[in-house]
Amino acid sequence: MNAFLVYAFMFSGGSVIGWGLEVVFRKFFSASNPEHRWINPGFLNGPYLPLYGFGLCALYTMTMLENVIPAENRVVRELILFLMMAAAMTIIEYIAGLIFIKGMKTKLWDYSDQWGNIQGIICPLFSLFWAILSAVYYFLIHPYVLDGIRWLSENLAFSFVIGLFFGVFLIDVCCSLDLLVKIRKFAAENDIIVRYERLRSELRARTDEYRNRRKITRLLPSLSSGKNLNEILQEYMDNLKKEIRMRHK
Repeated sequence: MNAFLVYAFMFSGGSVIGWGLEVVFRKFFSASNPEHRWINPGFLNGPYLPLYGFGLCALYTMTMLENVIPAENRVVRELILFLMMAAAMTIIEYIAGLIFIKGMKTKLWDYSDQWGNIQGIICPLFSLFWAILSAVYYFLIHPYVLDGIRWLSENLAFSFVIGLFFGVFLIDVCCSLDLLVKIRKFAAENDIIVRYERLRSELRARTDEYRNRRKITRLLPSLSSGKNLNEILQEYMDNLKKEIRMRHK
């Protein structure tokens, strides 16, 4: 079967499954969500996270390297493989975080409070989580991925659904980038890096306020309004200045 179709299938599946994992993690385990709200992670509106899509493609590819690892003991070979997978996922995470920080002046996640972190983008703790997730993938998920690829080869009509996914995904990317460009302009003018999770909290607070006043009933109109977005960004900047002043007292 065509390799492009295989990786497109895995990217779409990994993006959706990863989104689900992040939603559950942020609801029940994330310290940045003390109210335990249901949060749509990432910068896109739809139920997908490209980081996990690329990650699944990387994990699938790296399982093919198991037989070339120079270790006779199977357990040692698998441990080396999991470390390689964790390193690959950490690199993907670092590149993605760096692209947003350097290109969009936006930090989608922040590990600054974690020991050994690098620029708040990656840290040893989450690299360990990637290693555990790699083991889970190898033992529990990879066999189903292979079954899914075999099923796809016998049901190529499903490629229409994959194409539909990428159509919706690309439209979402374009719409979300429009918002990020506005955030980038604000961040560049004020020489700051916007922490996206915190900004989303400001957006949720403003949305709740508007809902209470019955001015809007949905989130997207508030984002599409340049005036509302500018007000929220200015509030974000004012709160940031207050925090800086408090730290220096």
